[in-house]
Amino acid sequence: MLGGAIASADTLEARLRLGRFVGMVSSDENSYFLRCFDALGVDARAREAIPDNAATAGFKSLMREAAASRSYAATLAVLNVAEWLYLDWATRAPQPLPPRFEHAEWITLHDNPFFRDFVAFLRAELDRVGPAEDALARDFFQRAVAIELAFFDAAYDLPETR
Repeated sequence: MLGGAIASADTLEARLRLGRFVGMVSSDENSYFLRCFDALGVDARAREAIPDNAATAGFKSLMREAAASRSYAATLAVLNVAEWLYLDWATRAPQPLPPRFEHAEWITLHDNPFFRDFVAFLRAELDRVGPAEDALARDFFQRAVAIELAFFDAAYDLPETR
């Protein structure tokens, strides 16, 4: 979906901002997940074997649909929901941060100047281009909100494991 956003962005500045975000997701965030999997004893085979739940499958499908739409507004609508939600959550995290890196680093990945600026950029971009495709942007935004809610609700439906 990020590739679709870059391809459909209507300014060079937007493409560069989105490209820098792809770099962060591909490096800092990706290595965070790999370190967490190692710390939690989840090997590559186990990662591949865990099936998507309905919300995860739905969000993946929505991201593919947004990218395939070739609409910058559609990709921005989905990105705004996902990234703004994480920023909002991370800025409310208690201080001091939790002692386990899996928790503390997830918070700091989503509460730092780069990420705050990026979410502000996403919001401004959607405000700028969304009105021209209001129905489409609204549709993708609302579906993304519903899927994100289902995703977080599903976490409470899992059996607790130690």
